[in-house]
Formats: sequence, C-alpha cells, structure tokens
Amino acid sequence: MTFKSGAQLLVDVLTANGVDRVFCVPGESYLAVLDALHDTREIETVVCRHEGGVAMMAEADGKLTGRPGIAFVTRGPGATNATAGLHVAMQDSTPMVLFIGQIARASREREAFQELDYRRMLGQLSKLTIEIDSAERVPEIVGRAFRTATSGRPGPVVIVLPEDMLEESVEAVDLLPNAPVEIYPSLDQLAELDRMIEVSERPLLLVGGSRWDASARESLQLWAAARELPVVTAFRRQDRFDNTNPCYVGDMGIGTNPDLLAYLASVDLLVVVGARLDDLTTAGYSRLAVPTPGQKIVHVFPSAEELGKVYRTNLAIVATPRGFAAMLPNSGAGKLSRATETARLRASYEKWQQPLPAPGTVNMSEIVSEFRKQLPHDAIITNGAGNFATWVHRFHRFEALGSQLAPTSGSMGYGLPAAVAAKLRFKDRTVVCVAGDGDFQMTCQEFGTAAQAGANIICVVVDNAMYGTIRMHQEREYPGRVQATGLENPDFAMIAKAYGCFGETVVSTDQFFPALTRAMDAGRPALLHVIVDPEALTPAQTLSAIRSQTATRTP
Repeated sequence: MTFKSGAQLLVDVLTANGVDRVFCVPGESYLAVLDALHDTREIETVVCRHEGGVAMMAEADGKLTGRPGIAFVTRGPGATNATAGLHVAMQDSTPMVLFIGQIARASREREAFQELDYRRMLGQLSKLTIEIDSAERVPEIVGRAFRTATSGRPGPVVIVLPEDMLEESVEAVDLLPNAPVEIYPSLDQLAELDRMIEVSERPLLLVGGSRWDASARESLQLWAAARELPVVTAFRRQDRFDNTNPCYVGDMGIGTNPDLLAYLASVDLLVVVGARLDDLTTAGYSRLAVPTPGQKIVHVFPSAEELGKVYRTNLAIVATPRGFAAMLPNSGAGKLSRATETARLRASYEKWQQPLPAPGTVNMSEIVSEFRKQLPHDAIITNGAGNFATWVHRFHRFEALGSQLAPTSGSMGYGLPAAVAAKLRFKDRTVVCVAGDGDFQMTCQEFGTAAQAGANIICVVVDNAMYGTIRMHQEREYPGRVQATGLENPDFAMIAKAYGCFGETVVSTDQFFPALTRAMDAGRPALLHVIVDPEALTPAQTLSAIRSQTATRTP
C-alpha cells in the first residue's frame, strides 16, 4: 500500500486532470498544499498580491482554456477578498475551482480564528460549495468539482480544505481525469431550425457564452455565411465570431450602433447560440419584450434551466455550442434580400467604427482604430469596467477566438490580472490590458505579479482623473452636485518603473504609437499612462454636453 496526505492526493488529482498552473496568495491554512506543490514539476505556482487578483487570474485562465482555472486562498479574509473574481466566474459562466484553506475540524462551530461557513457565504456565488471532511474523499470531491464546473452552464466551484484534513494520511488510489460532456441537438430540432430560417425574411444570429472552441466557431461561421445571416455578439463576447467576417455586423452591448438596434426591432427571427440574453445584452431587458418578444426566438444553450428563464422561446435546444456547431451543415441557401440587408448592416458597422472627433489632445477612438491595425490578429485585449472600455468595444475588431477577456459582470480591476493570466497561458501572443485610472487602481498591485512571473504584458492606463462612468450618471441624475467621483492619481508610469518595468506617459495622440512600439520592444512588462481630457466621457458624449442636457430639462 502507498499512503499519502490529503494535500498530496489533492495535487495528484489536479495533475491527473491536466492542471498545469495554479494562482495563489499563500496562507497558513493550506501550507500542506504548498508543500505538496513543491514536489511537482507539472504544476506552476503563480504567487499574486491580493486574493481578488488570484481569483480573476484563475477565471481568465478558465475563459481561455475551457478548463477550470485553479485558485488557492486562505480562510477568512483571503476568501472574502476572492469573492470579486468568484462573482465574475459565476456571471460569465466560466469554469473555475477555488480552494479555500479552513480551520481544523475540531475547532468548527466555535467562531475560531478566521472561521466562516462558506456554504452560507458563497452559495449564490458558486455552482457548488463543499467542504472535504476526510482525506480519503479528496479524489471523489475534486473530481466532482471538475465535472460540475465544466458541465451544463459552466461556473465556479468552491472546495473548503480543513488544515488538519490536508495533513491526514490515507491510502492512495488510481486517478482518472474528468471530461466535460458535450450535448448535441436532435436532427428534428436542426430540421425545424432550418425551416424557420428558410421562411424568415429578417433573421438575426446572436452569439455568446462559453464552451466554444476554434472548430465550433469556424463551423458556425460557415453555416451563417451559407445562409447569408447577419451576426451579432453578446456583451463582451465579441471574439465569438470573427469581426472581419462579412456576416458580422456588430455587438449587442453598451453603446450599440443605433442602426443595428433598429434592425433588431424589425427582425422576425432571433437565433441565440450560447448567450444568456442577460441584462446588458438586452439593455435592461428592454430590447426584447418580456416575456414574449415580438420576434420568434430560437435559443441554444447547454443548460435547460436557462431556456425560457426570461424570454419564451419558439424553439429551445439544449446543446453546448461545440455540440450544436458539430451538427451544422456547411451548405445552405440564402436569399437575395437577406444578402442585401446583411451587406447593408456590415457597411453600417464599418461606418460606426470610423474615428470621431474628441476634446483634448488625446483621441481614444483614433488610438484604438489604429492600434488594431498594428497589433497581431490574435492579440489578446483585456479590460475591466468603466467608460474607457467603450472605445475598445466600438473601435477594435476581435479576430481570433480568445482574443477578448472582459467581465460581463462589470467588475472593475479585472483587466490587469486577466492580462497576466493570458500572457502566462500564451507566451507568444501579444497581450494588451486597457484600463481606466480608477479601474487600474483596484488591482494595480498585480503589476508586481506580472514582473515576478515574467508576464510581458502591455498596460494602457486611460487617466481622466475620475470614476468616469459614475460621474456620467451623477451629472445626469444630480446635476451640479459632484461628489466622491474625482481622483487624485499618481504617476502611473513611475509605478511600472518601480517594479523594474517599462513606463511612459502619453499626452497626445501622435505620441501614443511610438510609445506603443517602445513598449512592445521592451522585453518586460510595460505601462503607457495616457492622460485624456475629462470632457471625453464616451466616444459620443462629452461632460459639457451632459451638463447642457440636464440644464435644459431642469426646472
């Protein structure tokens, strides 16, 4: 017989399931796991600066690979800090496993040092929260976690690890990897879908969600092209369809092309593949009538619980995007009227992407429009939340699957840790984080993680000296009463230099591109501090314009 500790068994299960990287902030509650990781060459341990960064890096890794991203944090404060990333994984349908160190079993229910009941605390933030009460159950429960995280609608699983359980010695067992189960549509459902498309005069295909791979995306693109369907993507899922494809006509997010919204109102068939039809994709559930839209709805989703949850469907198909796409024929028939309308919408999209005038010396629409041409086609762009992101969503074109990492949950601070995870996963790809000044400072300490791990990212910090999104709403709702939305910022380029990295400040559009070239050639993490005029709130609105509008309507 071979005996191993619970911690050693845990690392063995991770290895058997193909885990090659974990993210952590160390804690005494799971020192036994860190010790077991010391003895393996298969798993890289990335030490972070804050548990929020840990969870966001693991979530981003899960988004990119389709396998659970792995995070380790300690009990109490470590767990509470990690909840921001856990919330991203839940709302973004990302496979992830968060391991939390826990007090010894004999101390439970006494409010021991840093004790929390994680089932109660994290029940709404995970698909499953479970504590391993015996080392011999490690293979069973960790295997269940991998299946749960990747099956149906993917999401995060939390496993709680009592510190004495990790040191407990039990007999080792043979371990087998877990694989997600694909779900396929029936032939009758596909025939009905084809019939509905054939009779439709104004269809629209909406793509989003998770459980995609390159083959599934390619199959869907061929299928859409054969039928000359106009295609849009869900909020912050623009990389689910090649933005250079003639069928692609834009995204349904914040600041959507008005021409596209007008078409949505007129369509007679909406085919949704992978997306949840969530709040931001539907603009607060206003773009489609609840519960019965004026359009016929076909909804393809890997979890039956989501189908009909808000909108009644005419055809509900329980299938993963991979399973659905694998059954699609490449051939098909289009219509002249449909081809004409798709071409018109494509032209409108390209016009919508043309740079706009902007106040001040830095024009972000020109910068994003130009750097999309300078970056490799598979460059990964990451961002958190804030008005700054609207320039990325509107003016960039996402060509490759996995080229966009952005939280549909609207979590600030996501872009930097996501960029670190992306660069570690794809060392040969260019990774650019675009962050606002407030957004960046939520997790800016993870620039140190990038430096230590050798993740040579490029971070573009857009500095308008305020929480821009909140200021926009404040100016609109409470005119003339600015409160708590201004920021006194540091020299962000100096922060990068303090970590031994490249940093440069940009104060005009023409300075940006030479600085970008120097950042790309730096051979180490780089940060460009871009100072923009506070007037430039969004691509289409200035601060003064909002004030003028509120003054007009105020009695």
